[in-house]
Amino acid sequence: MRLAIYILAIYTIVINLIAFIVFGVDKYKAKREYRRVSESTLLWLAFAGGSVGALLGMLVFHHKTNHLKFRILVPMFFMLHIVGTAVAYWYLFINVR
Repeated sequence: MRLAIYILAIYTIVINLIAFIVFGVDKYKAKREYRRVSESTLLWLAFAGGSVGALLGMLVFHHKTNHLKFRILVPMFFMLHIVGTAVAYWYLFINVR
């Protein structure tokens, strides 16, 4: 079980870094009119565990902050990840039989 926790922690760090970087790259591409990263890719990164990186990318790069879809879904994914983490913590550490 300890190995699973380490793997999950590493996954969470990596997916959040990827989400943050991809938001920055998309903002860079938007300014230079290059081919962009699709909105669905950005949202999937947030949903797949990168909600913190996506939120930070939105704030730091001022990217997708005017899009209602992003203003609603990314914080919602963040809240889902918080609840999921709390439930997993309770199940793994508090509810020990």
